[in-house]
Amino acid sequence: MTDSPDAPDRNGEARDTEQAYWSQNIRLLWTLMTIWFVVSFGAGIIFRDFLDQFTIGGYPLGFWFAQQGAIYFFILLIVIYNVRMKRIERQYDLDD
Repeated sequence: MTDSPDAPDRNGEARDTEQAYWSQNIRLLWTLMTIWFVVSFGAGIIFRDFLDQFTIGGYPLGFWFAQQGAIYFFILLIVIYNVRMKRIERQYDLDD
């Protein structure tokens, strides 16, 4: 069993592709988790007093973010993650 001269290059190329894929995946996760943290912690706790001067559905906006908004925003981030991951998987030919 002999390896072709191209085998080491393909293994190295596959490793580079895998590393690029995971790099994009982790970067996307960090970005979305940072946004979620800012929305849930920032809007619901840190900026609550400022946001309470506005209302949504008759409730102060800071209260709304703490109780409902962060959850809705998290669901939106899940949808964004799903769409972006499908695009990344297609880019690296990993889609179904």
